[in-house]
Amino acid sequence: MPYEMIALLMFSSMMLMLLTGQRVFGAIGFVGAAAGMLLWGTGGVDVPFSAAMKLMKWYPLLTLPMFIFMGYVLSESRIADDLYKMFHVWMGNVKGGLAIGTIGLMVLISAMNGLSVAGMAIGATIALPELLRRGYDKIMVTGVVQAGSSLGILVPPSVVLVLYAMIARQPVGQLWLAGVIPGLMMATMFIIYIYVRCRMQPHLGPPLSEEERNVPMDEKLRLLRAGLLPIFIFASMMVPFVNGWTSLVESSAIGAMTAFLAAILKGRMTRVVFENSVRNTLAISCMFMWIILAALGFGAIFDGLGAVKAIETLFTTQLGLNPWMILILMQLSFIIMGTFLDDTAMLVIVAPLYVPLVGMLGFDLIWYGILYTITTQIAYMTPPFGYNLFLMRAMAPPEIGLMDIYRSIIPFVGIMILALGLVMIFPQIALWLPEYVYGK
Repeated sequence: MPYEMIALLMFSSMMLMLLTGQRVFGAIGFVGAAAGMLLWGTGGVDVPFSAAMKLMKWYPLLTLPMFIFMGYVLSESRIADDLYKMFHVWMGNVKGGLAIGTIGLMVLISAMNGLSVAGMAIGATIALPELLRRGYDKIMVTGVVQAGSSLGILVPPSVVLVLYAMIARQPVGQLWLAGVIPGLMMATMFIIYIYVRCRMQPHLGPPLSEEERNVPMDEKLRLLRAGLLPIFIFASMMVPFVNGWTSLVESSAIGAMTAFLAAILKGRMTRVVFENSVRNTLAISCMFMWIILAALGFGAIFDGLGAVKAIETLFTTQLGLNPWMILILMQLSFIIMGTFLDDTAMLVIVAPLYVPLVGMLGFDLIWYGILYTITTQIAYMTPPFGYNLFLMRAMAPPEIGLMDIYRSIIPFVGIMILALGLVMIFPQIALWLPEYVYGK
């Protein structure tokens, strides 16, 4: 059988297993290990074994449990609640101010956790009921929460970028820095849209009543201090890393310890909070490690078959496509897959194909990591089966229906597509900061 047919058979078998509802790591790992055994006999077991050893020796992977623990401590101890109260008081007199504050909340939650699910949970439980109670339009605020939560996989410390770094063999630190400006740019575009829309249609986001706005300055300053605590935790972790005083792993340990001490000093580190944080950290970390292990094993078999070279020949020689057309087709495939898969599953399935191909076409793999992440965000919010749409349906109050959720994301998806286009046309939006920091 030609190697191209074997690669196609592997890929289709993996997709078929995923459609049957198997766990992602089980489907990918099984197909990779079985293909290795069938191709090379008992010697094929060395492939998943060497992948496991490579995983265990990858030092930056230690950052994964540290950042996840930091995020869960801050959310379980309800320090995130203080953030929303701060935005509520300081932004409440602006039309659409609470919706703008919610985007700010989401950016800071993303900087604390790195997972979009955590941002969605906090936004849907803390911000959404408050916005609805104060007369905000339900369709607009549902879109605000979904769009804001999607920033979790772009703003550092992004767990998804750690996974991409492992599979693409790129430096995590450079990927995180590359995500800073595009993430803040997208958040700013969301804020501008909300502000302009609420100025034109004030009924969508009315300001707070006179009674609620009359908060004493002492209380405002107290809430400002409480709300700035997560920013201090993030700075204590990132400033030493960016300046080269600590390694990435050391910075992650500083962030986890600072969050833990902050929860203790505020009197919120109870046994229940600690146990929930540790259990969730262990569960998420193990999930990511199994997925990375399966991806490395599958990718090694795929590379060994020369599948990437065959696909490059198909696109460039037989179909005659230029590199930019191939790149756009890749992004479209992510959006289609994102209607029924999450970000890690998408990355693991196509990484053995796309990442080497992107390198062969002459594109920067750091830049492509940011393109992948933004495209994943768009896919999360694309009907009919976008990941974020169903998370929101599960968490939203009864008065918000599925059609409301679908309608709510239309303008925000448009903004995200515009942001993706800007990063594609101007790669320095993503590459300037890592080049500046690492060059210095």
